[in-house]
Amino acid sequence: MGFVALGVTGSVSAYKAVEVVRGLQKNGHGVVVIMTASAQRFVGPLTFEAITGRDVITDQFASGLNSSVEHVSMATAIDALVVAPATANVIGKFANGIADDFLTSLHLVTRAPILMAPAMNSNMWAHIAVVRNLAILREGGVRFVEPETGELACGWTGPGRLAEPDRIVEAVEEAMRPAGSLIGRCILITAGPTYEDLDPVRYLGNRSTGRMGLALAREAARRGARVIFISGPIGLDLPQGIEIVKVRSASDMHSAVMAQKAEADAMILAAAVADYTPMDGPRSEKMSKFEETLALTFVRTPDILGDLGRWRGGREKPVLVGFAAETEEVVARARAKLSSKQADLIVANDVSRPDAGFAVETNAVTLVTAESETEVPLQAKREVARVILDRVGLLLTTRATVNAG
Repeated sequence: MGFVALGVTGSVSAYKAVEVVRGLQKNGHGVVVIMTASAQRFVGPLTFEAITGRDVITDQFASGLNSSVEHVSMATAIDALVVAPATANVIGKFANGIADDFLTSLHLVTRAPILMAPAMNSNMWAHIAVVRNLAILREGGVRFVEPETGELACGWTGPGRLAEPDRIVEAVEEAMRPAGSLIGRCILITAGPTYEDLDPVRYLGNRSTGRMGLALAREAARRGARVIFISGPIGLDLPQGIEIVKVRSASDMHSAVMAQKAEADAMILAAAVADYTPMDGPRSEKMSKFEETLALTFVRTPDILGDLGRWRGGREKPVLVGFAAETEEVVARARAKLSSKQADLIVANDVSRPDAGFAVETNAVTLVTAESETEVPLQAKREVARVILDRVGLLLTTRATVNAG
């Protein structure tokens, strides 16, 4: 993933930069922290060193670091320069080309995307000099995560409070998004479980958390795709910049997918959709536990991938990717699913493994196509998502080439 330089400047909200680091690391990025002298009055370098595993840069001329030119080598290595919190002082220095410490020198040398998250008193934020400096930086391509309105450390209430760390992390992802292989493509992704209601209290569900589907959505967006994310009930923070459709039941998900089927260049069905639902629907009243046994009759839910395969027929698009979560004969069952659903690719995973499948951050899968079986070893789900989307991109390119020929 990317390598981010995080500049921390002298604001009381500097402590929030710790959570920005954690958020970037969770998304797979390496982070190096640069602290101004003023920032060190609010939070110590050791905190950032402990969570990044890297030395924190605090002095442009520190002995032994060759730091007088370190900002030049770092400028070419980083994928983004982020300043959070960004004080009025550092905004003014960036706007006017002042380079009197490591951070401001790095700003002049790097050609990586630059993002700043301002934090200051409300009157400072509205001051004509700050407004002018912000305009200069915006014109030069610097991005900003606008401060929030609320109670400030000085006791005032108004605009100027540092944006929440998750907003900053999302903005960094947007800034780092390359002109990638999926620009101009629409990728539909399903994720999470479905819930089949039994009564007003109970439902039939499964252990899917949506992590794999969310990793796919993030990676597809990073590559420039328009992402339609159809999600069952999940407790994860959903990224900005993608189209989100929330559903609950298998029937809901079927309807949402079918409504978007003509839009997508590829459809990746990573959701764990319930196979059965109560025949007569949910009961209107809670079922009481008077009897020793309880018999319920279930019927099959709509077959989303199968219906898509039949609908597509001989059409050029969409590329169809399904998931097969199995506990035995994993690849054999995935291959049978590939044929019966008329899909292009099945991602097979053994969910009986404690380190793969549901409710963990890692996965190990086998990519099954008509011609091949490719094992993807255990690794973070975001890395598995990259492998899957590499294959989807290849399928899209191959199909376009064949049709052009």
